[in-house]
Formats: sequence, C-alpha cells, structure tokens
Amino acid sequence: MLSIAALQAVVTATPPVEEPTNAELDAIEIEIPLILAEVDLLDAQIMTIDRHATELDTQRIRRARNRVMAARRDLTNRAGLTLSGGAA
Repeated sequence: MLSIAALQAVVTATPPVEEPTNAELDAIEIEIPLILAEVDLLDAQIMTIDRHATELDTQRIRRARNRVMAARRDLTNRAGLTLSGGAA
C-alpha cells in the first residue's frame, strides 16, 4: 500500500502571503485624497439615483466634482506629470 502523506503536504501547503511593498503603500497613501474625493462624488450621485435631483443635490454633486478635479490636479502636479491638450 502506498502512503499519500507526501501528496497531502503539497495539497495542504499554505500559499505564500504577498503583502504590499512599502513603495505600494506609499503610492496608496499619496492617492488617498483623490480616492476620498471620488467616494464623495459617488455618494452624491447615488443619492439622486431614484429621485429627481434638487438644487441642493446639484450643488453637492458640483462641489464633489470640483474636489475630484482638484485632487487629480494636485496628484498630477505632485507627480511632475504634464497632461497633453492643456491651454498652457
């Protein structure tokens, strides 16, 4: 009779845990303001899905869009990137 103990070790071996590197964590930390601004915009849009948007809703969405654009601008400027198609 053959023993299957060696095969069980391969089947039940735990996969290596891959945690994010410090560089990946730093990149996420830099993008947090943009992520939070996008979440706020999404929340404002979700509130108007099943009803007509009021003036207050429109203002809330507009302010959230402006925060997203500002966060994107800041992130782009921080990275030192230039976007094509600008007016400069």
